[in-house]
Amino acid sequence: MSQGKRVGIVGAGNVGATVAYSLAMLGACHEIILRDNKMDVARGKALDMSQAASAVRSHTVVKVAEDMSDLVNCDVVVITAGSPRLPGMSRDDLLMINAKITKEVIQGVAKYSPNAIIIMVSNPLDAMTYVALKESGFDRSRVIGMAGILDSSRMAAFIQEKLGYGGGQIRASVMGGHGDDMVPLPRYSTVAGVPLTDVLSDEQIEEVVTRTRHGGAEIVGHLKTGSAYYAPAKSAAIMVDAILKDTKQIHPCAVCLDGEYGYSDVVSGVPVMLGANGAEKIIEVTLNDTEKEMFKNSCASVQELIDTLNTNNFFEGE
Repeated sequence: MSQGKRVGIVGAGNVGATVAYSLAMLGACHEIILRDNKMDVARGKALDMSQAASAVRSHTVVKVAEDMSDLVNCDVVVITAGSPRLPGMSRDDLLMINAKITKEVIQGVAKYSPNAIIIMVSNPLDAMTYVALKESGFDRSRVIGMAGILDSSRMAAFIQEKLGYGGGQIRASVMGGHGDDMVPLPRYSTVAGVPLTDVLSDEQIEEVVTRTRHGGAEIVGHLKTGSAYYAPAKSAAIMVDAILKDTKQIHPCAVCLDGEYGYSDVVSGVPVMLGANGAEKIIEVTLNDTEKEMFKNSCASVQELIDTLNTNNFFEGE
């Protein structure tokens, strides 16, 4: 008899805790293990979630990892740990700080859960996914970044707001890196199968695209003291559920490209088939010249971050 499914979550802040709560409510796995440097906070949240799971008669138990060695034999590990961008901190400062945190966490994951599939949520997302891939030594199919589902869901919500109808029937498509250079694809977005171009004007579509690119910043502007977490967490939970249930469904995710779309050794968001082995297949959709140019710019932005890591000798000695 095979053991119950176990999910590790590193970082029990708003995003990590909400991922755990979503999975516990679904009963998606037998055990969730929270790891955070604020142990008492993690313990309190784990107790609270276990009791919530009991309330809905879910079999999921939420526990706390006192040490990375407690994150053992996990099927999936979600990593949300990292520093937020603080006042006066440059993009490169944040990159180096979170790269160091990711490196340390990934070394622990690789040691104690060597067969796990890693889902990266920490920002800058694409660069952290690259760091996780290099530090773990895992096959690229087992290191996946969460961004595309989130960006696509934001685009779908903005489309629904414009239309005033179609909720639950909107399929939006976003590719590329998780940043201002992401690539929303109106051509591949539909409402109940109807092309977006048939229900919105070019001007309205452009407004949706622009708002999608700055979707995270818009929420930060309202919250003032933090960033989005419900939608990011639910997006990560959808990925975990697809992997644990081996659904073979296609979701946009950040993976390291190896010749696909003409790029190699750079992480970008593309449609992938998620299953028990992680990103089991990368789907190559046909892009027109404009979309190709946008995708090129997006990959170049991620490459800049990877170049910064290399310039700072981040991967040396490995």
